[in-house]
Amino acid sequence: MKAHIVLAHPEPQSYNAHLAKTAQDQLEREGYSVTISDLYALDFDPCERASHFPDRIAPDRFDVQSEQRHASSQGTIPDEIQEEIARLEAADLLILQYPMWWHLPPAILKGWMDRVFIYGSVYTSKKRFENGAFTGKKAMLSVTVGTSRETYEYNGRSGDIDLMLWPVNFNLAYVGFDVLEPFVAYGVEAGLRYSSAEEVEKCLQAITKDLKQSLSGLSSRPTISFNRMEEWGSDGHIVPEARAHSPFIRHKKHLDLG
Repeated sequence: MKAHIVLAHPEPQSYNAHLAKTAQDQLEREGYSVTISDLYALDFDPCERASHFPDRIAPDRFDVQSEQRHASSQGTIPDEIQEEIARLEAADLLILQYPMWWHLPPAILKGWMDRVFIYGSVYTSKKRFENGAFTGKKAMLSVTVGTSRETYEYNGRSGDIDLMLWPVNFNLAYVGFDVLEPFVAYGVEAGLRYSSAEEVEKCLQAITKDLKQSLSGLSSRPTISFNRMEEWGSDGHIVPEARAHSPFIRHKKHLDLG
């Protein structure tokens, strides 16, 4: 078995870097061979741009999808992107390790998805969801957040963590992954800024233990449900008989908040 970890944090001594190393060690104990892409250490360019495609199909106007598709068909995908795709193709499990910044992933990770989930080689209108490039593979988010679990519950001041992570999980499902329930390390900011060294170490040990336990039980970890292609009508709407799995995709135009 093989696993690939994508780390998106600029500090090598961060909680996120520690959790990426913890995941690597635990997965190796579970029998995986593990690769890591440390995006900041790689100086990964998160911005898709014309200069990535010297063999342009349309030199006068940069259309991202057209150039990605052309590069896919001609075998001219940039080397760093082809290497990432190859790691995903080889892996049985993908873990995205990142902090929540302004309720979203760091820009470098969003850019990684913009460039690596390339139109043509990774997805097309027909190659997505259950027909996606990574069908049969699993993916999981491992995320650190600043405050307590309670603030990230459905009625918490930080917002519902399940909804906040949904767009990234949806991207993974879109390219074919079976998406496991995320691992969320709560209270990291409070632990680092407002605690003694002993309390910080205690917090780190608890998070590390929880992550190890989560990774040792991957075979029984629940997956997140997403709609299949057959559950979309010709108008692009979910068909009436299909279950809506998220408030982001629902049968009613307005939610009853009463």
